[in-house]
Amino acid sequence: MKHALLLAACASFAAAVLQADPVPDPAEASDNTRASVIAGKPAQPSWPATPLTRDQCLDLALTWNASLLKGRQDIQESHGIALQQGSARLPRLGVTGAYNKIDEGKIEKVAFAPGTAPVAFANDQNWNATINASQPLFAGGKLRSAARSSKLTKEAALANYQTLVASTLLDVRVAYDDVLLATEQIAVQEASIKLLEQELADTRRRFDAGTVPRFNVLRAEVELANSKPRLIRARNALRIARNNLAVLLGFNVPRGADQDIPLQTADKLAAVPSDVGLQDALAAAIANRPELAALRTAEKLRDEEVIQARADYYPELAAVAGYGWQSKNFNRDLSSPLDGWNVGAQLSWNFWDAGLTKGKVQAAKARRTKAHIDVDDTARRIELEVRTAHSNLIEAREVLESQSKVIEQAEEALRLSVARSDAGTGTQLDVLSAQTALTEARNTYSVALRDFSVARARLDRAMGDGVKLTVSR
Repeated sequence: MKHALLLAACASFAAAVLQADPVPDPAEASDNTRASVIAGKPAQPSWPATPLTRDQCLDLALTWNASLLKGRQDIQESHGIALQQGSARLPRLGVTGAYNKIDEGKIEKVAFAPGTAPVAFANDQNWNATINASQPLFAGGKLRSAARSSKLTKEAALANYQTLVASTLLDVRVAYDDVLLATEQIAVQEASIKLLEQELADTRRRFDAGTVPRFNVLRAEVELANSKPRLIRARNALRIARNNLAVLLGFNVPRGADQDIPLQTADKLAAVPSDVGLQDALAAAIANRPELAALRTAEKLRDEEVIQARADYYPELAAVAGYGWQSKNFNRDLSSPLDGWNVGAQLSWNFWDAGLTKGKVQAAKARRTKAHIDVDDTARRIELEVRTAHSNLIEAREVLESQSKVIEQAEEALRLSVARSDAGTGTQLDVLSAQTALTEARNTYSVALRDFSVARARLDRAMGDGVKLTVSR
């Protein structure tokens, strides 16, 4: 299972999540493995024409599940935030320009001697244009911290997405097992009703022959009537389970479909052996759980926030350069501008800000301490989750082993009770009790199979097994 999920993850996510690949051509995309695009949105997968295996459902969920589709957009958002953080240490290049026309009444004119024409100290029109470049040189450690934060932001988003993938895969596995359980319980209840119908028919023949009283007929009818609600509930459970699975896989139910949607499963409930020891499971969880990776990365981000907040105690230095053009002040000809370059440095320093920087540093340190506590607390909770999941798996395995031969024994008990009844040495109560015991045994065994499969899936999730994604360099 682990290898299947890993291959599915590489195929489904490597290009779409970690790199910016172009949108696939809808004409070339497969209905179940690629997303075609209609009006900028992924098209919905076409309804499956054949029964789905568990692995096929997992692959479909990796591609179409709505939570994962939104999670991939969260990764894209984090890449945008990372770009913003990384840009703090990169040069800036910009262009400015302006044009002004001034009312001549606002232009001061001065006559330097009596009888001479006054001279205007400005033109009624002027313009300027400048190309500016600046490069941050020093900001008290903020520039290098921003570069580290850029990488950490992407790592945190990827770890959070991996957590979402693991939880979604668990939901799909449980939902698939719920469908299988409901299907099996329907078969169990139908078999029970068939046995009770056969018993009722036999009892009626005996009543007609005068060998049994009317009471036996009534009792058989009551037992048959009491078994039908269990079949009704099992069928309803199957309808709900199929709808739940369809939603997790990203399917839109076909228009015109009735309550029993045409979603078929190909696998059967089965017990796959699992011999993972508790200590191995605990070690795997601490090493692999994406929640811990996300929190450890968040703790590093809080460290960078402290550095960036403390950097405001220091001055900021940047190199600047530019080239500009402007109209002349005493020449009305706008087509003969002045031009030239400038180069220099800019220094800014808020050496007293009334405690603003101190408050930022204190808040950042508190967030860092909180992040450290979150890591420790989550590690303890994950250990508890692993221990609980491992204990539940042991319980499910023991229950399953205890029921492995019960069905055969219940079938033999029913055969013997029927034979004794036919021979006149047994009672109808013996037969009905044996039929009830057989139905209960079959139902208990199917539930035990489902519980074992779910317990194994939950232990896999607690250990962090599943998709492993890495940040592209």
